[in-house]
Amino acid sequence: MKTSEQHPLEPFLPAGARLLMLGSFPPQRKRWSMEFFYPNLQNDMWRIFGLLFFGDRNHFLTPDRKAFDRGRIEAFCRERGIAIYDTAEEVIRLKDNASDQFLQVVREVDLAALLSRIPSCRDVVVTGGLAAETAARILGCAVPAVGSFTTFEQGDRTMRLWRMPSSSRAYPMPLESKAAVYRTVFESCGMIH
Repeated sequence: MKTSEQHPLEPFLPAGARLLMLGSFPPQRKRWSMEFFYPNLQNDMWRIFGLLFFGDRNHFLTPDRKAFDRGRIEAFCRERGIAIYDTAEEVIRLKDNASDQFLQVVREVDLAALLSRIPSCRDVVVTGGLAAETAARILGCAVPAVGSFTTFEQGDRTMRLWRMPSSSRAYPMPLESKAAVYRTVFESCGMIH
């Protein structure tokens, strides 16, 4: 019988965060290039950010290109008001990989508690299918189509739940195309003009 795994990271919630990104769950530690979210060098999230904000897909790589630069990524997210966590706090891996289709969610994130810690946040961005389904279930709203959003109420806030394509290389879409979809969120939030 497979044992469950607890989330290995604390939520990254910079003061004044306006946007919360939620993935599903981190890959196994053997796949990490840094102690932060989207740590797998094969995952394109930080390449998407590099392309969108700096015109350079390798902006967040270390000089030897063997890891992502956690310090630079954290500083960027603090400056831009981007919070990051995941929709699952405890999972069982049905196979020895990070694929969402083989993750069984044991305990979901307490999204209301998370959002209460970042009162300036108005947009939640889910990065992939499992994250989208889990967040929509928690929030009691429809699962948005890839590249679009649905609204939900959180206390006195009307918020948007955006669904973005997975940044995993397993998701069949070129990096530039993924970045174009992510651009819609950042333009809508006034982070890119």
